[in-house]
Amino acid sequence: MDGGYRNTNQVSDDYRYQDGNYEAPNDGYYRGGDEPGQEEDAQSDVTEGHDEDDEVYEGEYQGIPHPDDIKEKQKKRGPAVDDEYRDRADLMAERMEDEEQLAHQYENIIEECGHGRFQWTLFFVLGLALMADGVEVFVVGFVLPSAEKDMCLSSSNKGMLGLIVYLGMMVGAVLLGGLADKLGRKQCLIISLAINAAFAFLSSFVQGYGFFLFCRLISGLGIGGTLPIVFAYFSEFLSREKRGEHLSWLCMFWMIGGIYASAMAWSIIPHYGWGFSMGTKYHFHSWRVFVLVCALPCIASLVALKFMPESPRFLLEIGKHDEAWMILKQVHDTNMRAKGEPERVFTVSYIKTPKQVDEFIEIQSSTGTWYQRWLVRITTTLKQVWDNVLYCLTAQYRMNTLMLAVVWFTMALSYYGLIVWFPDMIRYFQDEAYESRVKIFDEEEVSHFTFNFTLENQIHRNGEYRNDKFIGMKFKEVRFEDSLFEDCYFEDVRSSETFFENCTIISTVFYNTDLYEHKFINCRLINSTFMKEKEGCHIDFEEDNDFLIYLVSFLGSLSVLPGNIISALLMDKIGRIKMIGGSMLISAVCCFFLFFGNSESAMIGWQCLFCGASIAAWNALDVITVELYPTDKRATAFGILNGLCKFGAILGNSIFSSFVGITKVVPILLASSALVGGGLLALRLPETREQVLM
Repeated sequence: MDGGYRNTNQVSDDYRYQDGNYEAPNDGYYRGGDEPGQEEDAQSDVTEGHDEDDEVYEGEYQGIPHPDDIKEKQKKRGPAVDDEYRDRADLMAERMEDEEQLAHQYENIIEECGHGRFQWTLFFVLGLALMADGVEVFVVGFVLPSAEKDMCLSSSNKGMLGLIVYLGMMVGAVLLGGLADKLGRKQCLIISLAINAAFAFLSSFVQGYGFFLFCRLISGLGIGGTLPIVFAYFSEFLSREKRGEHLSWLCMFWMIGGIYASAMAWSIIPHYGWGFSMGTKYHFHSWRVFVLVCALPCIASLVALKFMPESPRFLLEIGKHDEAWMILKQVHDTNMRAKGEPERVFTVSYIKTPKQVDEFIEIQSSTGTWYQRWLVRITTTLKQVWDNVLYCLTAQYRMNTLMLAVVWFTMALSYYGLIVWFPDMIRYFQDEAYESRVKIFDEEEVSHFTFNFTLENQIHRNGEYRNDKFIGMKFKEVRFEDSLFEDCYFEDVRSSETFFENCTIISTVFYNTDLYEHKFINCRLINSTFMKEKEGCHIDFEEDNDFLIYLVSFLGSLSVLPGNIISALLMDKIGRIKMIGGSMLISAVCCFFLFFGNSESAMIGWQCLFCGASIAAWNALDVITVELYPTDKRATAFGILNGLCKFGAILGNSIFSSFVGITKVVPILLASSALVGGGLLALRLPETREQVLM
């Protein structure tokens, strides 16, 4: 047996096992055998010639008080006072003292459990949940070019659909993050993933815009809770030396989610035959298949999470000592077996649990109706969540919370704003190049001719068309100005961004076309007939380059890989504060070079550089937010800050997209200024890499 672990047959006089529970001394200190088990003969040799009263207490050199000293002090204090007669301030002070003792004891226990198979299993399970969060950000952007045609979405509808996901994530982060500190990490993460999976699945089948919008809102609300819970959950299984590095490795799954979404969109959406129709009203096109596939990481994480335990740190916080002990023993035994040391024994017998001061209300089944009982429970829980939110703004945490809020907000405003601005600018450059290739036809005269091919990117001025037929063709980006159409025939014509301005149309028939009334601007129609107009949407949709959209997103996600690796390797070496400040300042410098991005390739290159430079700040923000708050407030604080981050994303998307095609100065200066300000403020935050989890 390893020398660092005592024989389990040795039982300390301080501990007795009764009725399935460990009974411990009143001092509540960590008890772990630090001396090797010895054979009986060896013990006789060592103690020979010594009186028992002269023996040195084995905990003297470990800083652990002797049990006799503890008992003597308790006798001098007099009889204990019941909690109900004590002041709440005294109870809180005692709880804070207990929490500090627990924090250091728990750190020692996690070090004894080691880092191995259990943590890596949990790493991949929670990584899938984080991957689902990354996928959710990209889903709507990828499906919009196809979904807008199915649902006849205007520009305002598309904008709302893009923002509704962030709105749901903002609410979900605050609500579910707060509940995780009251109901448990595992339970709330299961709820969060289940909500996301259910409504993401449902959204792929609904046909109407309103219902689809609602489903994506609730889906976003569900996935919004995953980020605060995942980082709080995983951090509570990591020792101080491993925490920064492995939380940073976990962040890579967000990147993997972006790559997965891009690859699936690229391979599924262009295959328009991957679907089915039921009559003329119900259509299940390929983009709906893509939405289903994007729910798979969430479902996989949800299933795997059922086999993982609750956070023992959370259980200790709410006084569930025995359950927490069993989980920690499971972690220890799993890691030791994987290392080939199954004989090593978990030496912890008793773990400090903080004083419980929360007031829980439990209504008997005979009291009131079932919904009244549930209403009281829900109201009580929400009140406790709200109290946690207010606690993050108390004097002890106010400055840290406000500074972190500014850093999170400035980071989100610039990052998410630019992430939307980059594709819009690339599309703007494409449109400029497209317009530069326009063909202009002046005063052309065409008669007795049949057009049965596509006309694209053309302007026809002062033309005359007599006895011409336009059959089975398409107009794309075509304008007729001051032209004459006489005795013409249009049949089965499709058009996009095509208009007739100041034209005279005489004795002309339009049969089965989508040349609707709004496409004739200041035109004179004389004896002309419109028959059997095409059914469907009357909106012209842009012909997006799907390949470029997927490629840009794929490269943007892939570009953060170097930054992820560097931040993981250096997080525990240079510290969280320098990582945040340095990354944000470097990202601000990258913003200034955007002034020189005047082509598609240049914008793609600067997008990759910006994403790669900024990811280290995101990773460090996740780590420091976890470490700055105590266990019973950790997920709540993370949820508040992450919700503020999503608000910054909404604001950034709205502001930056409004300047596309107008000026580059405002977006670049706004993003760089926000990054510089946030980076400098981050340097004033306390460093936490040497800190145990409170």
